[in-house]
Amino acid sequence: MTNQANVNENLRAADNNQDPEVMLAVEHVSLSFGGVKAITDISFDIFKGEIRAIIGPNGAGKTSMLNVINGFYHPQEGTIMWQGKVRKRMKPHEAAKSGIARTFQNVALFKGMSTLDNVMTGRGLKMNAGFLWQCLHMGPALHEENANREKVEEIIDFLEIQHIRNKPVGKLPYGLQKRVELARALAMEPDLLLLDEPMAGMNLEEKEDMSRFIIETNQRYGTTIALIEHDMGVVMDLSDRVVVLDYGKKIGDGPPAEVQANQEVIDAYLGVSH
Repeated sequence: MTNQANVNENLRAADNNQDPEVMLAVEHVSLSFGGVKAITDISFDIFKGEIRAIIGPNGAGKTSMLNVINGFYHPQEGTIMWQGKVRKRMKPHEAAKSGIARTFQNVALFKGMSTLDNVMTGRGLKMNAGFLWQCLHMGPALHEENANREKVEEIIDFLEIQHIRNKPVGKLPYGLQKRVELARALAMEPDLLLLDEPMAGMNLEEKEDMSRFIIETNQRYGTTIALIEHDMGVVMDLSDRVVVLDYGKKIGDGPPAEVQANQEVIDAYLGVSH
């Protein structure tokens, strides 16, 4: 079954009140910083194989929610179900090891390193050779490095960044830096990819390229994707389902057309112009 067929089957199951295959479930999660409530009693799920958008105005709690999902924040209330199991106070490196990768709103790359070396850092969790072999750079460590480099080269080709593979990323245009960050996340071979404003600061051509790569990542690798994005044209074109946050509360959840017609969402975020 193709990945899109898998998504369609999940959506049909939900429509028919059957249980779709849920990869991740956020259940009554609340998060506060001192007396400030960032997230209040939010619940939603992510189906395996879908592209799930999280939208809302600035300060709505979107990035805080991604930080909860990848273990950077631990909520005071509620639970996270990951692949059918309750996840308790998982740390970011543990989330990464379990199959959750992340990109950030502000590019977080090693600016002095080349594109190739930055993407190779995404293979860190895939390296299992013993410390001694790694120091000697031979035996299992050498075989492992060759296999990891082959995977990285595949991703570089996939994202069409061969021409910058040896260039320091700090000297690259912003749009290409965002693509390198996506490459590093894909190098982890995640089951769930979290994208925090992947189109921010891009021109129209760069947005079109990034949109294409997100769709192809979902279809080619079968990667489930949750993304935060402010460009509503992109959101409505890419997403299977959309959850809407406002002041830390959920005000809408469903297919793009349904969310667009939700009056509370229109009043809080979309506005008449959308």
